[in-house]
Amino acid sequence: MREFIKVMKAVSDPNRVRILKMLQHRSLCVCEIQSALKVAQPTVSKHLRLLESAGLVSSRKDGAWVNYHLTDGKTNPYAVSILEDLKGWLDNDPGIIRLIEALPSIRREDICRKQTQSRCRIE
Repeated sequence: MREFIKVMKAVSDPNRVRILKMLQHRSLCVCEIQSALKVAQPTVSKHLRLLESAGLVSSRKDGAWVNYHLTDGKTNPYAVSILEDLKGWLDNDPGIIRLIEALPSIRREDICRKQTQSRCRIE
């Protein structure tokens, strides 16, 4: 039951669902997610930690950046189900549509030119 509750808590927040929907399209770093959602970096990091803990998201270091992507869900059987179902959910939601349409213009290189590069990493 513990793994089920972790996944349900992870998807109970609208911004975490938005993160999952964006990650269906491409890997993103913290600064890109922050830019898309227009929330503070610590908030994005907290969301990502919770999503990782639930087995929905994992990360990979790439130079100065940490890239987040959806997992295969194998560490948590409930994560597999949610990730698979989420592929067809909310695709007609206006907010999700706007986020997905904005993704091509959200580029870490542009964001980091304006910010210090430390904000594009997660400790």
